[in-house]
Amino acid sequence: MRAIACTLFILSLVWERVRADNSISSLKMEAVSWDGELPCRKWDCDCTFKNPRGCCCAATELHEVEDQIFHRVMDLAKRVFQLGDTVLEVIGGIRVAFTASMSRRVTCFGSFTRNSPIPYDVVTFNQGRGYNPALGLFTAPRPGLYSFSFSVYSKVGGKGERMYYKVRLMRNGEVVASTWEDNREDSEDSSSQTVLLSLQQGGQVYVELLSGRQLCGNVEGLNTFSGSLIYPTLS
Repeated sequence: MRAIACTLFILSLVWERVRADNSISSLKMEAVSWDGELPCRKWDCDCTFKNPRGCCCAATELHEVEDQIFHRVMDLAKRVFQLGDTVLEVIGGIRVAFTASMSRRVTCFGSFTRNSPIPYDVVTFNQGRGYNPALGLFTAPRPGLYSFSFSVYSKVGGKGERMYYKVRLMRNGEVVASTWEDNREDSEDSSSQTVLLSLQQGGQVYVELLSGRQLCGNVEGLNTFSGSLIYPTLS
């Protein structure tokens, strides 16, 4: 009895497999003989019934589109990298930076009857040749955003003498930053400023000492002026 049941079970499995094969064959025959309109206007039976990727009748076109998109993305990526290299090459060719300091002085600088540019005559770096040490003047070789810094140091001769200085950073004749000291309590003092400035080509920046003020006891390297181009602009 048990053998008969097993035999019947196996026969039922074989029958189901035959029915499934017949169903697939029937579907394939129906697909081939179909005369109506199809979504993609053709029927790729091999694709539909055999391709392991489970594609539909438009699989070939979809694969072609995927390949086209991939190649376009790769081409765009290549162009982006080329553009980045070009930008770096352009920026790399525009290097503007300087740093300078006042030389050591036995006497004070000042006082004067008018505002006077400070002569930072010891130049340690001047890439782009924008800084003129004879005038203490920086002239922008091209438009861009620049960073400027200056430090001020002064030391009076004795206790009770007046510390009296005021120094200003000027852009095209206008004040953009300043620092000062005016008291009898300090015999030695220093200060500094850093600013970002937008300059047109030919724009000028310098540091000046106000009239009637003075810088004394300067040691080389303590009174400094420096600047650099952060990035160029079109105007």
